[in-house]
Amino acid sequence: MNKLMLPDFQIRQRDFLLEISRAITAQLDLSEVLKRVLHASVIMLAGRSGLIALRAEDDIFYVRALINIPTETVPKLNEHFFELSQALSQKNTIENFNQHLRSITQVIDANLQQAIAMPLIFAGVPLGIMIVFRSYQTHVDGNDMQILQSFADQAAIAVHNAQMYERIETERKKLAAILQYGADGMMILEPDLTIGRFNRALERITAWKADEAIGLLHDEVIQWKKRDGVDIQTALANGWGSKISPTEDENPLYVEGELLRHDGLTISVGITYAPLLNAEGKLTNVIAHIRDITNFKRAQEMQNTFISVISHELKTPVAIIKGYAATLSRPDARWDKKTIQENLGVIEEEADRLNALIQNLLTASKLQAQGELSLTKTEVLIDELAELAVERFKSQTDKHKFKLKFQSPYPMIYADETRLRQVIDNLLSNAVKYSPDGGIIEVGGYATATTATFYVRDMGVGLSEEDQRHIFDRFYRVDSKLSSKTQGSGLGLYLSKAIVQAHGGTIEVKSAPNRGSTFFVHLPRV
Repeated sequence: MNKLMLPDFQIRQRDFLLEISRAITAQLDLSEVLKRVLHASVIMLAGRSGLIALRAEDDIFYVRALINIPTETVPKLNEHFFELSQALSQKNTIENFNQHLRSITQVIDANLQQAIAMPLIFAGVPLGIMIVFRSYQTHVDGNDMQILQSFADQAAIAVHNAQMYERIETERKKLAAILQYGADGMMILEPDLTIGRFNRALERITAWKADEAIGLLHDEVIQWKKRDGVDIQTALANGWGSKISPTEDENPLYVEGELLRHDGLTISVGITYAPLLNAEGKLTNVIAHIRDITNFKRAQEMQNTFISVISHELKTPVAIIKGYAATLSRPDARWDKKTIQENLGVIEEEADRLNALIQNLLTASKLQAQGELSLTKTEVLIDELAELAVERFKSQTDKHKFKLKFQSPYPMIYADETRLRQVIDNLLSNAVKYSPDGGIIEVGGYATATTATFYVRDMGVGLSEEDQRHIFDRFYRVDSKLSSKTQGSGLGLYLSKAIVQAHGGTIEVKSAPNRGSTFFVHLPRV
C-alpha cells in the first residue's frame, strides 16, 4: 500500500513507530531500553499504564519496568507472573492465559477495562511480556496488531541487545574488580610487551605507581637481580605465545627470582605469563600474574636450616652415646666403678637430650596438624617450678649466676605443670646459650587481680628488631655467629608460645642488641 493512500493518523503512527524503533535499538542500557519501549507502547495504544516482565534464568517472569503503576504492587504482581510462568511452561490454553492476565489487571486497578499483552520474542526464545492497560474497552484490528507486533519484534531485539550488553558489562566489571583488587599482582601486556594494565597489588609488590608504569615496557618495570627460568622476551623470540595449530594450547611461562623494586629494595616473586590469542592464533595480549613468594622462600630456607640443624642435633647425642658405649664395652679395658658411673651418666644425659628433641618434634608436628595442644590442668605454683628449674641449670654452667625474684606471696594458678616446666626450661636454656660471657640470669614474677606474670632476664647478646618479629616462628633461629655454635632446633620458643596460648596467655620479648633479653609470660589466674 502506498504511503499516500494511508490515512493521516496511520502515517503519523508508522513514522512514530519508526522513530521509536530507531531510538530504542540504539540504546544498550537495559533499564533505559525498557523505559522507552514501554513509554512508546502506552502512547501508541492510548493506554493508561503498562509494564514489562522479563524472563530470568529460572524461566520465571519478573517485573522490570512500570508506567503509572505503584511500585508497592510489584511483589504481588511477581506472584501472579510466577503462576503465569508455570501455566506457560505447561502449555495451558489461551483462556487460562487470559485468566491470569485479568488477575494481574485486578492487582493494578479494578477499574481498568482492557489489557493488551505482547510477547517479546527473539530468535524463537521468549524474552518477556509487555502489557498495556486501558481504562476503556475497544477493538484492536488486524492492522493495529500488525503494527504492534512489528514494534514488539523491534523491542525484543533491543531488549536482547541490552541484556547481552548488561551481561558483558557485568562480567567486565567482575574481571576489572578481580584484576584491580586481587591479592596478587596482575599486569596486562600488549604484544610488544608495553604495559596496559597494572593493579594495586602490583603497586605494593614493585613500588611502582600504576600511572607511572602503564605505557612503559615490561623490562623497565620488571628488572631482575636474580632470575630462575627463561625471560619473557627470549620465550617470545623462541615462538612462545603463538599456536602451531588452532587446537593447540600454549603452556604458561613461569619465572621466579629476586625482583628489583622501584625503591631499590629486592623482593622474591614468581611470575606466570599466559598468552591471550585470537581466533587465528595471533598474540593479542600477555596476562602476567605476579605473586610475592618472600614468605614462602623464607619458610623454605628455615625448613632447610631446620633439617640441617636437626640432623646435627640428632647426630651429636647419638655419636656421644655410641662413643661412650663403645668405650665401656672395650674387651681390653678394665674400668673402675666411678668411671663407669660417670660414662653411664653422660649416656643417660645424652639420651634424655635426644628424647627431649624427639618429643619437641612430635609436639610441633601434632600442633601443626591439630592447631592446638591438649592440656592436663592442676594447681601449679610457678615460683616453685622456677626454683627447681634454676637448681637444675646451676649444675650445667659455672659462668652464670641465677637470681630468683618472685612477688611474695605469688598466686597459685590452674595450669598444665609439665607444659609450663617445658616453657621455663626453654627460656632458661636460651638465656644460658645466648649469654656466653656469663652474667646474672634473673627469674621472677608478679601478679595482678587477673594475671600471673613470670619472666626470664639475661645479660646476653640480645635480639634485633627483625629477630624479635620472628623469634616465635617455627624453625626460626637467630642469624648470628653465636647461633652456629649453639645447639637448638628452632622449636623451643615456637612450642613455648603454643603452650602459653593454649593456657589463654601471651608471651613477649623485650630486647636490644648487646643489652640482653627479657621474656615475659602472662597467664590468666582463673
